[in-house]
Amino acid sequence: MFERIQLREVDKADLPELFKQQQEPEANAMAAFPPRDHDAFMAHWGNILRDSDVIKRTILADQHIAGHVICFERAGQSLIGYWLGRRFWGAGVASRAVEQFISSIAIRPLHAHVARHNLASIRVLEKCGFQMSGESRSAAPTGGDEVDELIYTLWH
Repeated sequence: MFERIQLREVDKADLPELFKQQQEPEANAMAAFPPRDHDAFMAHWGNILRDSDVIKRTILADQHIAGHVICFERAGQSLIGYWLGRRFWGAGVASRAVEQFISSIAIRPLHAHVARHNLASIRVLEKCGFQMSGESRSAAPTGGDEVDELIYTLWH
């Protein structure tokens, strides 16, 4: 169990560890999101780091980079997303990090899209006060089958 969960601004020096975490096959399967290759990942995060409208935090678990949590706008909605390295799963890190993150921002409503089969992320969102507000099917990022998603919303 990790005793101390902290959030801080994402630093460029965090990217190698975040890159490794998004390469984990089990995480890709749960999120229904394929890993990016190194150059695509670094370009994507370069854009995120330059965008002052995106709120991005590195999650630290006992001073180890555990993942990231982010808030961004898409199609007029404020969305939250997070990614956690496999070794930090099941220890309450995600729930504590998301709770800290949403407590630190006043944006409401806040939405999250989660693959229907990702029960762990559904539990995290529900623990943090998100309520299911809809369903959608979206094209899989891999270009394959569509992904069934649940939409969760935090109203207050």
